[in-house]
Amino acid sequence: MIDRYLRKHLERPLDRCAAAIDIPSITPDRITGAGLVLGLGSAVTAGLQWWWVALALWVLSRIADGLDGPLARRRRARTPAAGDAGAGGFFDITADFIVYGSTVVGVAVGATSAYGAPWWPFLLVLLAYYINGTAFLAFSSIAERSGRSLDDGRSLSFLGGLAEGAETIVVHALWLVFSVFAWQIAAIWAAVVAVSSVQRIIAGYRALK
Repeated sequence: MIDRYLRKHLERPLDRCAAAIDIPSITPDRITGAGLVLGLGSAVTAGLQWWWVALALWVLSRIADGLDGPLARRRRARTPAAGDAGAGGFFDITADFIVYGSTVVGVAVGATSAYGAPWWPFLLVLLAYYINGTAFLAFSSIAERSGRSLDDGRSLSFLGGLAEGAETIVVHALWLVFSVFAWQIAAIWAAVVAVSSVQRIIAGYRALK
């Protein structure tokens, strides 16, 4: 919901950070890989109920996720022969899906073990993520083939919705900070993502019709 606003205001700070780390040994794919490893570490430590460690790893993972794109665009602007964003974009979105899904499972394991939390809210979150991801990935693929893609600088055509990247980062942080209420947060979040899924399905259908 607020991704466009944040992208506009964070573009310059992220570009400056990308410039600071723009050395040959650091590549966009390596940053994506680091974000993936940090995200999986967050999931594991959440499962072990090391909530504050999991939170730190989660935040670092999302910082890495925010830097790989600006660095890739900076490299392509300097060396157009380096190619387009296809492989890197594929790796990035795949890593995001792995991290989001695994962190839901990690929190579910930790909250269930520590507080006897029910599993069903976390299962609903995963189901909502599945439907949401299917909608926007299908739209991106078909829109590209039909010449109706939405270009906002990212590798895929993203349809806006109530739940976007910024909200996801905040919610995943909240259930680590307030782990005793993790399943209640998950239940509310599942409903929000479900509404967002319906929005994307309707918007995508209308855009392609």
